[in-house]
Amino acid sequence: MNRVVVTGLGIYSCLGQNLEDVRDALYAGKSGIVVDQERKDFGYRSGLTGTVPRPELKGKLDRRARINLPEQGEYAYMSTTEAMRTAGIDAGYFVDNEVGIIFGNDSSAQPVIEAIDIIRAKKDTTLLGSGSIFQTMNSTVTMNLATIFPLKGINLTLSAACASGSHSIGMGYLMIKSGLQDMILCGGAQEINKYAMGNFDALSAFSIREDAPAQASRPFDRDRDGLVPSGGAATVILESLESAQRRGARIYGEVVGYGFSSNGGHISNPTVEGPVRALAKSLADAGLQAADIDYINAHATSTPAGDASEARAIAEIFGAYGTPVSSTKSMTGHECWMAGASEIVYSMLMMEHGFVAPNINFENPDADSAKLNIISKATETTIDTFLSNSFGFGGTNSSLIIKKWKHQ
Repeated sequence: MNRVVVTGLGIYSCLGQNLEDVRDALYAGKSGIVVDQERKDFGYRSGLTGTVPRPELKGKLDRRARINLPEQGEYAYMSTTEAMRTAGIDAGYFVDNEVGIIFGNDSSAQPVIEAIDIIRAKKDTTLLGSGSIFQTMNSTVTMNLATIFPLKGINLTLSAACASGSHSIGMGYLMIKSGLQDMILCGGAQEINKYAMGNFDALSAFSIREDAPAQASRPFDRDRDGLVPSGGAATVILESLESAQRRGARIYGEVVGYGFSSNGGHISNPTVEGPVRALAKSLADAGLQAADIDYINAHATSTPAGDASEARAIAEIFGAYGTPVSSTKSMTGHECWMAGASEIVYSMLMMEHGFVAPNINFENPDADSAKLNIISKATETTIDTFLSNSFGFGGTNSSLIIKKWKHQ
């Protein structure tokens, strides 16, 4: 079995569009949430959202590549180029080596809706353009990036609701561990446009605290009233230890545990038992005890039921140890398909720079969160091992454990 290490990181999020800006925002407890009036005008109950600028890709990609990319694909291109830089590789490396890609993505709403609108209005499918098909497919991110970068390994999109990004890293870890690949670009991407989140808004799942956007996402707080949608992209380059050492790569950390489960119950209501099983499996896979975990980046999205069930699950396994817990979604909102990957990047930055990012807006615990050691202000500390949770609709659960790399 190969050991699996992290050699590249890239991020494009509402906290910043590079690792340095995101690190500073995490430490400062800076929110990336705004009110989008276009959503209100469109018919949304809540106009709250995370926001990122669309990247300018002219001059970076040729026209053919640009017209094939949807919004989330653009974000993924940006996060992946940063991850490549930090990994010390360029496109030439992909020509000479078999490198794979596994990305989490579970929608490509805007291109689908815009294509149907054109057909409905014009009664002519030829007006869609040749790039439309590649934007609309759920595998759009991996099919585009595998073409832009000449990737020759596994080429797979993983769709698992809000655990998509986490499972993509978990699957990449398993493939490298088993010797099937030496390097895989893993991550998650999430569109932010108004077409993507209307169904969530219809469930009254979103916070309506529009008078104070920065205070709207409040995981674990007694007065939370719903999540805030967000998005962008994150890329984590996984590599076998042998490959990384052979090319003299900088190693950021080692993936040591991956736990997964399905609740096997209601399609949207969370459980305690499902997450407990994923947490226990990740610890068993890593060969660690609960006391060995220095920090937990919680899935907690700021919904009443979801946060409560996760708090109970964490308390069941870690409650006796006072393990520091925070949800970076307090700052970013819920980055959905990318969240499981971005929260690995956020936690890696904390581990590298020696701090726990705050769970902002945590002012009053409820009966469940009172049992946890929730960090509400940035705290300088050593993180040698962290765990990150991601849970999604349909009862899909993923827990990842990463250890700091120490020269061995």
